[in-house]
Amino acid sequence: MKNALEQIRKNALEALQAAKDEKSMDEIRVKFLGKKGELTAILKQMGGLSAEERPVMGQLANEVRGFIEEHIETRTAELKAAAVAARLKAETIDVTMPGKKHTLGKQHPLSLVLDEIKDIFMGMGFDVAQGPEVEYDYYNFEALNIPKDHPARDTQDTFYINENIVLRTQTSPVQIRTMENRKPPIRIIAPGRVYRSDAVDATHSPLFHQIEGLVVDKGVTMADLKGTLEIFVKKLYGENSVVRFRPHHFPFTEPSAELDVQCFACHGEGCRLCKGEGWIEILGCGMVHPKVLSICGIDPEEYSGFAFGMGLERIVMRRFNIDDLRLFYENDLRFLNQF
Repeated sequence: MKNALEQIRKNALEALQAAKDEKSMDEIRVKFLGKKGELTAILKQMGGLSAEERPVMGQLANEVRGFIEEHIETRTAELKAAAVAARLKAETIDVTMPGKKHTLGKQHPLSLVLDEIKDIFMGMGFDVAQGPEVEYDYYNFEALNIPKDHPARDTQDTFYINENIVLRTQTSPVQIRTMENRKPPIRIIAPGRVYRSDAVDATHSPLFHQIEGLVVDKGVTMADLKGTLEIFVKKLYGENSVVRFRPHHFPFTEPSAELDVQCFACHGEGCRLCKGEGWIEILGCGMVHPKVLSICGIDPEEYSGFAFGMGLERIVMRRFNIDDLRLFYENDLRFLNQF
């Protein structure tokens, strides 16, 4: 029995030294000290010993148990320390390594130029006004001197929700709502999305952006309109920009005009960019029609005003020499990363 106990001590020590993890330690504990373990099996044989041998073997068995338990505890602590060290090594952060580069977003070219246009007009004392994109027919047409039987309705490819509600075809309804709710003096710009039933191509889209402006006060003249827009063009395109006004017709302004900018590429000589004209149209404008003022509750005998409207996409295309409007909406990073 003494030899058997010594063999158990030796086997347990070898097993403990070979153990690699805590699971192995539990298996060793069960194998040698469990209820059906090797040491327990030896102790069950104590009854067959003589009275003189029994205390000697019992003391030896207790020594073996204590030896195994002590080494189990020590080895378990070693394995835990090794596991912590391995984990720390695996999770070590090298602070000298460069960080992962995160791509930062940029402003869309439409947003870039819109912000610049806002800054220009706000610098001249204009406020920014907003209005609904789903609009009443009254505000989109009738209040702008375009009644239901007006010929201009034939040229408006409008998205109708029902007979009286439309997706706005211009941001002019914001001007009407502003004149209804505010007394002159009024000086606003109204940027926003508008909708037309156009086929998508290089220069047309069913969704695009307009920026319209309105000034109403006593003594406002065509000279104020021309001076304001000339300042705007020079701020946007440079002090050397040349503009001209051509007579035109809009139902809601009288007199009306279109504003052209001299071609930046050929300086009026005619080229591919300006299609041989030497000039590039950028916006429509005019003096607010007296009937529109009256509809909004403003006395046209006491007040006058001017209005203008431009397509943001066209302005941006000319600003950056972009020849296809669809590029603004395709979210192609090769295009957007250039701005």
